[in-house]
Amino acid sequence: MKVDFCPGHIVDSNFVEEPESINDEFFMRMALDEAKLAYEKGEVPVGAVLVVDGTVVARGRNSREATGDPTAHAEVVALREGAGAAGTWRLGAATLYVTKEPCVMCAGSMVNARLKRLVYGCPDEKGGAISLYGLLTDRRLNHTVEVLRGVLEAECAGLLKDFFSTRRGGRADEGVGLENRCGGNSTVGSNPTPSATEKQKKPEG
Repeated sequence: MKVDFCPGHIVDSNFVEEPESINDEFFMRMALDEAKLAYEKGEVPVGAVLVVDGTVVARGRNSREATGDPTAHAEVVALREGAGAAGTWRLGAATLYVTKEPCVMCAGSMVNARLKRLVYGCPDEKGGAISLYGLLTDRRLNHTVEVLRGVLEAECAGLLKDFFSTRRGGRADEGVGLENRCGGNSTVGSNPTPSATEKQKKPEG
């Protein structure tokens, strides 16, 4: 059955807060399954599934360590697979479910793919493209994406925290500030606030 990835309109909607539906939970659990597979391979456990009309058309999980590819994030892997299956880069009828808030690279890929909707689990307050920059809902861009956050947030964050807690002897930069990166509430579209130490006056004269 051919899936229509590219309807005749472009979605241009703001960030939305709405109750998570049974379907959203169902597909997020599938994304969590992908994240768990990444965990077993020693990858940062983030997973994604791409859905069109209630059908999963692509799956992805972090595979940077295995591939040596810095762009092999779960979201990008799923978008590439989905575009390949569709025979077009335009994914305007698709919803992407991902366990962690996307980074700037992945969010940019969603804009370029004309993605309809993003649903993510836990926020990433130090690297998230939505929390820090409101990237997917910025109307200055030629496309915006409908965003729903917080679906199965505790489970998504818990998997990441468990992964990093077992790797505290590993790369230090990955473990630092994890509680802030993968939990709590984030403000969409906000700019980072300078800390007290950053608010230094310029020397006079």
